[in-house]
Amino acid sequence: MKRILAVLLALTLVFSLAACGEKKTEAPAATTTPEPEQKQEETIDKSLVAYNDIPDEMTAEGGVYPIAFVTDVGQLKDHSFNEGIWNGVKKYGYENDIAYKYYQPANGDQATDEDRYAAMSSAVDGGAEIVVCAGFMAGAAIEKAAKDFPDTKWVYVDGSAFDGMNNTVGINFKEEQCGYFAGYACVKEGFTKLGFAGGGGGTTPAVCRYGYGFLQGANAAAAELGVKVDMNYSWLYGSTFGPSPELEAMLNSWYENGTEVIFPCGGAMYLSAFSAAAANDAWALGVDSDQAQDSETVLTSALKGVDAASYWILGEYFGGHWDGVAGTTQNLGVQDGAIGLPTAETSWRFEKFTVEEYEKLVEDLKSGALEIDGATLLNDEITGVEFSNVTVNMVK
Repeated sequence: MKRILAVLLALTLVFSLAACGEKKTEAPAATTTPEPEQKQEETIDKSLVAYNDIPDEMTAEGGVYPIAFVTDVGQLKDHSFNEGIWNGVKKYGYENDIAYKYYQPANGDQATDEDRYAAMSSAVDGGAEIVVCAGFMAGAAIEKAAKDFPDTKWVYVDGSAFDGMNNTVGINFKEEQCGYFAGYACVKEGFTKLGFAGGGGGTTPAVCRYGYGFLQGANAAAAELGVKVDMNYSWLYGSTFGPSPELEAMLNSWYENGTEVIFPCGGAMYLSAFSAAAANDAWALGVDSDQAQDSETVLTSALKGVDAASYWILGEYFGGHWDGVAGTTQNLGVQDGAIGLPTAETSWRFEKFTVEEYEKLVEDLKSGALEIDGATLLNDEITGVEFSNVTVNMVK
């Protein structure tokens, strides 16, 4: 775990620089009589190239792509979970001159296990040595593929490694931690009417942890301030993790009835939330990636470093360290530099809650002074939890 911590913390800095798209060039060599036809060749520091400047598609020599990514439901460029993982995947390939390719299961949001397996098989046919697979729902297909293609390495993001299968690695995140930070910050900012709209019908562990953490953080801040918080909480219209008129209508009604901030958690569901927030001059939260640039309605984003994690695991494989992680499930959180809120000036839209207060919260969690329950409460199990200062209105 110490190796993971060091690498992820380093990548946090590298990726923040890459977002700027800065390029370095070598200084021209000093000469008194330059040849007229001489041209100074530009040298690019690939580690500083922004994600958007790295192509999503490339043509590999011989049609062989050693690195593959199989998406979760939704689009590749979803500004969230899929895109975050893909950014780390293509960045590693680009920096190390290793061909990469993405594969999307057929039938979009209605993809079946057979569709996912077909995409994974295509990746192997395309020469993949390691396949990074996104999303909890891919589990059955990954397990079958890992058995059928034992010489290929399989990475299950938001899932666990399979018993006795050393060609698999699971990467999970402590979503309850960044959910907690987001809920705490919202209440400290002065908001007491919140909403959570989760995807996956309440059966996706990562989304469930986000929501439970959000509740815990809001409750803690409310108890400190001596205030009461009302929270609408729902899994409606999020089974496919996509935006919909029905979801937007529900969120509009929440805002119209006084909700001040809504946390949409599940793929492209955020599009409905951002639209509803804009129509009501209200706030929403981003998830997985920093979505401040996607909408002026984004108060903050609950981040998990899927980009850094996918980059890291590819480095473990191609760097000859696979044996050290084979068959394991990594559970990454604040201690690993993989969870948090964005603190860049362009992303920090709080006026009362300060970066210093947030950083103190992070340090308290690292030291053990703050404890967050990481239980995965599926569906409406949340109704069985009592909160001293938050009233949960389960919307079904």
